[in-house]
Amino acid sequence: MTADIRDHHITADGTGLFNATRHIGLLCHLAARMAADVEYQLAPNIADLPPAETLVASAGHVGRAIAHYTQALAPLITLTTTAQDTLQQKLDSLDHHSRLRIHLDDAGRALAAARTALEVPRPPAAASAPAAVPFHAPAVRRRA
Repeated sequence: MTADIRDHHITADGTGLFNATRHIGLLCHLAARMAADVEYQLAPNIADLPPAETLVASAGHVGRAIAHYTQALAPLITLTTTAQDTLQQKLDSLDHHSRLRIHLDDAGRALAAARTALEVPRPPAAASAPAAVPFHAPAVRRRA
């Protein structure tokens, strides 16, 4: 997914708008998958997943990236639907370009933080030892 986001740049045109909505869709799917992995981990028979705390922290960063991509849509839509023929129109669009760049940079930082959170070394998995059977002392019966 990282390669898809890296290879499909968001530009101030129709293709960039398509790529932005695609990135949002991919990130939403990733966040949902991470939440499902956390839920699965809270149940018995944990798979070889990062700890739930790590997944939750990373999912939070992915959520921030989704928010920034969503905020980038407003200036991106304005740039793709407004004519940029005259010098004044181009000057007026500078603020939209600036806001777009800010949101995309913030989304990139959030994704880098998500990646970093997942790269935290995990302790080696303990060998699956059979669960110890609790010892129950024989009950003493009393006659009344």
